[in-house]
Amino acid sequence: MTQFRKLANPAPLGLSAFALTTFVLSLHNGAMGQPFGTPPAIVLGLAFFYGGLCQLLAGMWEFAQNNTFGATAFSSYGGFWMSYAVIITPGFNVLPALEDAGGTAKSHALGIFLLGWAIMTFIFFLANLRTNLGLCLLFAFLDITFILLCAGDWTSTHNVTKAGGYFGLFTALIAWYIAASDLINHNNSVFSLPNPSLARRNALPVHIEDGKTENGD
Repeated sequence: MTQFRKLANPAPLGLSAFALTTFVLSLHNGAMGQPFGTPPAIVLGLAFFYGGLCQLLAGMWEFAQNNTFGATAFSSYGGFWMSYAVIITPGFNVLPALEDAGGTAKSHALGIFLLGWAIMTFIFFLANLRTNLGLCLLFAFLDITFILLCAGDWTSTHNVTKAGGYFGLFTALIAWYIAASDLINHNNSVFSLPNPSLARRNALPVHIEDGKTENGD
């Protein structure tokens, strides 16, 4: 029989990569620590390599763990950060091309981009209703963040974009908490962090990767 090496849990890496990159960009969007409208160049390195590459790798390792949901979520948001980095990198000429188009081309294009991610995030939220409180809160706050940022770009309303930054900040903190709850436990620390389960009582465990119970229903 072929023996396969057991992999460590990649979720804390994916969550931490998402959290830190979201935290930095949300501070920028919320104009916290710098004037509104400052170029978001500081997030480029994180978006390409930590939120992007590391989160994508976490998604690939989730595939090896047979966790379809984790693989889809981490890989998707890794792709989000990489694509966002491309948009704001001057060498790719994305934003200058939209600005040259004039009118509302830039604001509407960014709004459409964010709207797509809001829809995807809502799907992830629905797929987490029977998992745990942390994940449900994470995807709920993230979806609100995308909706606010979408509306802020579409309407060019700075205060709405700032509100998206504030919600994004809370989203990052929730992601860090979930990562910490996976890393900090009684095996390696003197305490553990609670993350209440939302699974139905007296129900068979649900595999979130395929939505089936252990008896196949």
